[in-house]
Amino acid sequence: MIKLYDEVVLTEDIGVNKPISGDIGVVVHIHGDHEGYEVEFMTLGRTTLTVETVSATQVRPVLDDEVPHARRIG
Repeated sequence: MIKLYDEVVLTEDIGVNKPISGDIGVVVHIHGDHEGYEVEFMTLGRTTLTVETVSATQVRPVLDDEVPHARRIG
């Protein structure tokens, strides 16, 4: 189960100029009984890009055997 401050992976794009599938964020708020989350997405330099409301189906936990991938923004 996803908990507050867990890292999560976005499973689908959520809009123009928004995080895309595969981006990693941190859960900063849990809505109801885990129906949705507020997720903060940051650069590797720890600058906040955005905080997005996502449904439980739009994110999944980060797995221990995954490798993060970097991409440029802007």
